[in-house]
Amino acid sequence: MSDLNEIGTWVRENLPALIADAHVPAASVGILAGGEVFTAAAGILNKNTGVEADEDSVFQIGSITKTWTATLIMQLVDEGLLDLDAPVRDTVPAFAIGDDAAASAITTRQLLSHVSGFEGDLFNDTGVGDDAVEKYLATIADAPQLFAPGERFSYNNAAFVVLGRIVEVLRGQTYDQALHAHLARPLGLTHVATDASQAIMFRAALGHIPADDGDEPVAAPVWSLVRSNAPAGSMLAMTPRDLLGFAGMHMAGGVAPDGTKVLSAQSVASMQERQVDLPNLGVLGDAWGLGWEIFDWTGGPVYGHDGGTIGQNAFLRFVPSAGVAVVLLTNGGDTVGLYYDLFSKILSALAGVDMAPLPVLPDAPVDVDLDRILGTYSSSVSDSTVSVDDEGRIWLTRTMKGIFAELGPAPAPVELVGWSGDSLLPREKDHGMRMPHAFVGDDGSGRALYLHTGRADRRVDA
Repeated sequence: MSDLNEIGTWVRENLPALIADAHVPAASVGILAGGEVFTAAAGILNKNTGVEADEDSVFQIGSITKTWTATLIMQLVDEGLLDLDAPVRDTVPAFAIGDDAAASAITTRQLLSHVSGFEGDLFNDTGVGDDAVEKYLATIADAPQLFAPGERFSYNNAAFVVLGRIVEVLRGQTYDQALHAHLARPLGLTHVATDASQAIMFRAALGHIPADDGDEPVAAPVWSLVRSNAPAGSMLAMTPRDLLGFAGMHMAGGVAPDGTKVLSAQSVASMQERQVDLPNLGVLGDAWGLGWEIFDWTGGPVYGHDGGTIGQNAFLRFVPSAGVAVVLLTNGGDTVGLYYDLFSKILSALAGVDMAPLPVLPDAPVDVDLDRILGTYSSSVSDSTVSVDDEGRIWLTRTMKGIFAELGPAPAPVELVGWSGDSLLPREKDHGMRMPHAFVGDDGSGRALYLHTGRADRRVDA
C-alpha cells in the first residue's frame, strides 16, 4: 500500500484535470491516515465572483450533518438523559404526524436508522429565527405514514429535524448552539459554519446546478435550503480538515486529538452497529447504523455518509481498522463519478479497501414484469410516473414539487433498463452514476407498492 505523501501527490497533481472532466466547478479533498492529514483544493468556488477554492474554503456537507446530529443524540444517551428505545413523545410531546398511533410508538432509534415509516422529504420553511426547528414540528403534523415503524428503510430528512428538536429540548439550546458547544469546540474545529452569517466569515462555496443547455453548471439562485432543516443537513458548512476531525474522533473511540472525551466508546460502537439492510441502491450503503451508512466492501467494513444541498455534494468514508478517512466536498457537476475515481484509488492505496463498482448497464436488458412496476409513485418532492412506449421502452417521468420545482429546469424523462430482479437502471448517467430504481413491496394485487431510490415513494394510482 502507498503512503499518504505518495497518494497526496497524486491527488494534488490530478485534481484540476479530474474536476474539469467531471464539470465540477470546485472540489476540496481531505485524507486522514496514520494520524496525519492531507488536504488539497482546486477550481472556482463561485462562478459569479471567480473566487478560487483553497484548503480553508468551506463547503456545505449536506446530509453528512445527520451523523453530527446522531452524535449529539448519543451524547445525551451517554449522559443518561435519553433512552433510544423509548417513544420520542416522552421527550418531545409535540411530535405529531398523520398517524397518531405511529407517532406514539416511534422511537429515537427508529428515527436514527430511517425506519420510522413516515413521509420524510418535507423542507418546510419556518423562518430564520432560533425557533425554526421547534416550529417545524407543527408543519409535519399531517405527514402520511408510508409503512409501519420498523418495517423497512426509507431515507427521512424530517426524522432528523425531530432528532434536532430532541437535542434542543434536552440541552436548552438551539441546535446550532449545541453543535458548536458539544462537537465543534471540543474537537478544536476552526472552520465550521452553521448558517450563512457564519459561512461568510470564511471563503465559502456556492452551489452550481445544471444549466438549461450545455454541460457546465451555473451558479445556484440561493446558498442554502431552509433553516428548519438544519439538523438534517440544510446549512452546515466546513472544510475537509474539520470534517476529518469529526471522523477521526469516531475512529478513536470518541476521543478528540487533545484527549477530550467527546463520545463514549460504547456509543461510537453502537452507531456503527447494523440496524437495517438496504436494497441495492448503488452509491448508498449496504446497511444503516445509528446515523452511519455501512458499506460491505472487501477490506472493510467502511462507514460514511453523503450529502447534497442546492448544487453542493459531499462524501465521507472511513475505515476504522486502517485508521483512514477520506472527504470530498464539491459545488456542482458530475460529482459521483469524481467521488468514485478519487475514493477507489485512495482507499485501495491506504486502507486495502476495494470499493464496490458503481452499477453498470447489463449487456442485455433483464426482463421486467411491467404489470408490477407501471404506475405513479408520489412523495412531497415529486410525482414519478413509470410508463412504457410503443417500442417497449420504459420511461420514468418526474414532476417536481415545492422548492424543487423552482430550482433549475424540469427533469427530462428518464429511460429505465432492466438490471436485476425488480431493480432497473437509467440508461443515461446523472451526476456521474446510474441510480438503481428498486420496485419493492406489494399493493395487494401483485404490483409494487414502493419505488425505492433510497426513499420509498408510495404508489398512488388505483
